Amino acid sequence: MRIRRRWAARLCAAVLALGLATGSALAVQSLVPVGRAAGIKLHADGVMIAALDPVATPGGQASPAETAGLQPGDSILQADGKTVDTNAGLQEAVAAAGGKAVTLHIRRDGQEMDVQVTPVKDTNGVYRLGVMIRDGMAGIGTITYVDPETGAYGSLGHGICDGDSGVLVPLAEGSLMEASVASVHKGAAGAPGALQGEFNLQEDMGTVEKNTDTGIFGVLTDNRYYAGLAPMPVAEAGQIKTGACEIWSNVAGEAVGHYTAEIVKVYGKGGETDRSMVIHVTDPKLIEATGGIVQGMSGSPVVQDGKLVGAVTHVLVGDPTRGYAVALDKMLEAEKAA
Repeated sequence: MRIRRRWAARLCAAVLALGLATGSALAVQSLVPVGRAAGIKLHADGVMIAALDPVATPGGQASPAETAGLQPGDSILQADGKTVDTNAGLQEAVAAAGGKAVTLHIRRDGQEMDVQVTPVKDTNGVYRLGVMIRDGMAGIGTITYVDPETGAYGSLGHGICDGDSGVLVPLAEGSLMEASVASVHKGAAGAPGALQGEFNLQEDMGTVEKNTDTGIFGVLTDNRYYAGLAPMPVAEAGQIKTGACEIWSNVAGEAVGHYTAEIVKVYGKGGETDRSMVIHVTDPKLIEATGGIVQGMSGSPVVQDGKLVGAVTHVLVGDPTRGYAVALDKMLEAEKAA
């Protein structure tokens, strides 16, 4: 029996500003465009500070973390020499210090350092550092492509970032779960919509091995998502042009629909990692079902002239029928990077 749980999609951030650029093209190859929704679970490397959160003490507000120089986006790896990988583990270390200074080994912008923080007691008598912590994330996204020979896949087209700090979540490990779309919260101007997913919690169907600015990557260990699907040539960045295209996306149940759209602008080289083109949804069925592009559709393949050209990444808040896509060659560069 499959155990399913419903989660809201929260992995795709809406974007207002225009993006720039594609990266350099890779050699043309063929991959299977997928377009199926999947549940995504990430466990952070250490615990990440999402925000500084002043502590209410009997004597008033106190901010020990801020006083010590901690910042949102810092990853706490150790507390007093012990590895920390959960919020509970950090709280245990703080409690064990009994009000004495705790030495935190942290990572910031790729550099590691030690910081001493002296906890304070809150109004309930609990020692606290004054931080909000993330030790993992979960949500729904769309698988863009898979290499049928190896099972290697790419998804989302953008990184998974902490919603409070905006920092890319440092990945310790992650997995994919089989998913179906249970319902849709339609998007409207000023109010991005979202897919609501149901997930098979009994078993994983793949790994998440990289979380990059241009997508997440890993291996599908279950071929049900692509068995019988035909590979398609991948377009180089210079072959992408304005004009008609299709978005392949799973916005109801487990079915992948092919929806008409238009590439209205293509950016040149040297810009943002997750935006290479502006797309406009023209398919009345997709607009009726979702309002256009919604959270959870990130990673939906973009197909033009029989080639896989990119993946949907973001929606324009002011017009949900318009959004951004990243060129496929940029995702492949990120997948292959060390």
